[in-house]
Amino acid sequence: MLVIGNEILSGRTRDANAYFLAGRLTELGIRLREVRVVPDVEATIIAAVNALRATYDYVFTSGGIGPTHDDITADCIAKAFGVGIDVQPEARRRLEAHYEAGMLNEARLRMARIPDGATLIDNPVSTAPGFRIGNVHVMAGVPAIFQAMVASLAPGLTGGAPLLSRTVIAQVPEGTVAADLGSLQQQYPDVDMGSYPAFRGGKASTAIVLRSTDRARLDAATEAMYAIFRRFGGEPTENEIV
Repeated sequence: MLVIGNEILSGRTRDANAYFLAGRLTELGIRLREVRVVPDVEATIIAAVNALRATYDYVFTSGGIGPTHDDITADCIAKAFGVGIDVQPEARRRLEAHYEAGMLNEARLRMARIPDGATLIDNPVSTAPGFRIGNVHVMAGVPAIFQAMVASLAPGLTGGAPLLSRTVIAQVPEGTVAADLGSLQQQYPDVDMGSYPAFRGGKASTAIVLRSTDRARLDAATEAMYAIFRRFGGEPTENEIV
């Protein structure tokens, strides 16, 4: 995923789209491998798009396709692919249908500028479409619109088996179970295991998140983690993903 926008890097806006996309892709059996955040700088955006699209099956961008001068994502995508860009008739038609007569000014018409050869991504929230070109999916930065666009394109994405998850928590310090957790990971190499220390009730605790596409292997590894916690005096419980 490529998150585009000075407002993210400055701390003015908190990004919610990567969190949402990661969860939705997991449900589709697609693993999000990298999230990169870049400023509204043409050369930087172009370089990032070209690097990511050459590395991954899918690339998803958010931000920079609005009506203002700093919304340069569409132009950058066109340059990354070496194609032209202009107002696309269907994108214009959608905007004309959305706005009252006389309200579709030059600024708003910028949102109908689509790289040559791209197909539109529906936007049921505010009409202005995203677009898909090659393996790159270009979407809005506003979370509600981004989520609606993801819903529009999701049926066309090819995924694998959904990644299942269980989280086991106990009041046992992380360092106490570290060696046993390492051994458990070696025993179940097909189960991803992550350790997250925290304090609960003023006491050190550890949450172990286990993920796998195989339900039987996931359950077996989780039961083994229960046993490890109990060996060190903890009474494990399960919770949502942390």
